[in-house]
Amino acid sequence: MPGIGTIINVVAIIAAGLLGMVGERLVGERMQDGLEKACGVCVMFIGISGALSGMLSISNGELVSGMSLFVVISIVVGTFFGEIVDIDGLVRRFGEWLKRKTGNEEDRSFVQAFVAASITVCVGAMAVVGSIEDGLSSDYSILMTKAILDFVIILAMTCSMGNGCAFSAIPVGLFQGSITALSVFIKPFVTDQALASLSLVGGVLIFCVGVNLVWGQKVRVANMLPALLVAPVLTFLPIVW
Repeated sequence: MPGIGTIINVVAIIAAGLLGMVGERLVGERMQDGLEKACGVCVMFIGISGALSGMLSISNGELVSGMSLFVVISIVVGTFFGEIVDIDGLVRRFGEWLKRKTGNEEDRSFVQAFVAASITVCVGAMAVVGSIEDGLSSDYSILMTKAILDFVIILAMTCSMGNGCAFSAIPVGLFQGSITALSVFIKPFVTDQALASLSLVGGVLIFCVGVNLVWGQKVRVANMLPALLVAPVLTFLPIVW
């Protein structure tokens, strides 16, 4: 049955969030701050590894870098459109609405936690490929693997940042569910090169999430999300990057 993979992923995030809420109550404020910084560092390195895997290659026995112009164009053009729409503002307003409706008005970090966790678990090639495979062949093995990874990430983030992280299950369900529903139409455009570009730019965005976790809100990462659409489109242009 198509969609099982996304359901498993959503349940894993909710379970991790609930466990994280218990863990949050067991640690003090100083410990929570330390854990948040630790999560930020880990997220930064996850982003760095994803980005560098797409930018570095071995040629004639030497390590060489490339795709720099591709990354710049994708991020700048994507952010341009993101700032026009103000996706960050839309997401934060939705987060504020969730905060009120779920009785978390006193949780000052709820919205920041929701935004950071949502971007971390939504951005990436596994979400796209896994959802397409789930829709076309009911193969949810990729999303099962992603669910395990997300469980660990959300558990750690909830312990350090609070209840908002658990609600990242909502955008994950909407995002992956939409891709599964549209998988027949999306599949022809999901080439290996398009996926590689998505992972590359997604790694940069995840790194920015880590920066915000460590140093506070420095980057409006949500406004950079259109770069995930720009990058695959650029791969279809007759340009050697």
